[in-house]
Amino acid sequence: MEWTGARYADMPTVQVRAWVDAPPDRVWRIVSDVTLMPAMSDELQSVEWLDGAAGPAVGARFVGRSRHEDFGEWETTSHVIECEPPRALAWAVADPSRPSAVWRFRLEPRDGGTELSEWMQMGPGRSGLSFAIDRMPEKEEKIVFVRMREFEANMTATLGHIKKLAEA
Repeated sequence: MEWTGARYADMPTVQVRAWVDAPPDRVWRIVSDVTLMPAMSDELQSVEWLDGAAGPAVGARFVGRSRHEDFGEWETTSHVIECEPPRALAWAVADPSRPSAVWRFRLEPRDGGTELSEWMQMGPGRSGLSFAIDRMPEKEEKIVFVRMREFEANMTATLGHIKKLAEA
């Protein structure tokens, strides 16, 4: 990721891609089981569906518990805002009308396998990062950049885990 000078209000995004030697249906079974994601992440510790949901559907909610060396521990409730098996899954973190982040997986059949992408947008709603920015507003662009690089690295690792599982 290159320096962009983005501020939080710019709602910066990051996207990573991987080609998976498996059909979209097989990749979808992994991507859509968000309870598998903590095993693929250093930050995300657990995921639990709420309100009796057992899987993704538009309007379904889940709680994620996370831990970060600099930010401590926290939990967020996410709302599924897009679910098109086996093509797309997206959720908004916290308030779906003004989320602190939006996360999206897209799956496209390609070359006998699946082109898998993971995308995220920071903001527009406040997040834990907002408190760091409030304390050091003169460092906002650097704070945002460092966090987006962390997201990019974590997303790359997640896609690597999904690829390994799907191709096994």
